[in-house]
Amino acid sequence: MKKCFFCHPSRPIIAQSGLAISFYDGYPTSPGHTLVVPRRHVETYFDCTPEEKAALWEMVETIRQILEEGKPDGFNIGFNVGRASGQSVFHAHIHVIPRYEGDVPNPRGGVRHAVVGKGYY
Repeated sequence: MKKCFFCHPSRPIIAQSGLAISFYDGYPTSPGHTLVVPRRHVETYFDCTPEEKAALWEMVETIRQILEEGKPDGFNIGFNVGRASGQSVFHAHIHVIPRYEGDVPNPRGGVRHAVVGKGYY
């Protein structure tokens, strides 16, 4: 099996618990873009145990508090499940993406832009 980037992160860990770790995204969409990852190797969020899911969301809140120091104007928080959704690393992870006024011309629709042409309604 190929070495998993998220089981053995090369970036510094920002926060950690018994079931979850977090580190900055290697290809950030904005300053502070962070990944929250279960320690156990599972392919998707839906493969996590209830305890892991709770630990991931606790870590999301911890990361949000840390990122608030950078004074973002909003956040996108989410995950991709499966190749069709855009998942490219098959170790479950949640993106915590700080957003800033003016970082895109029109942010309306947010994550709906994952499907081209469906963001604006």
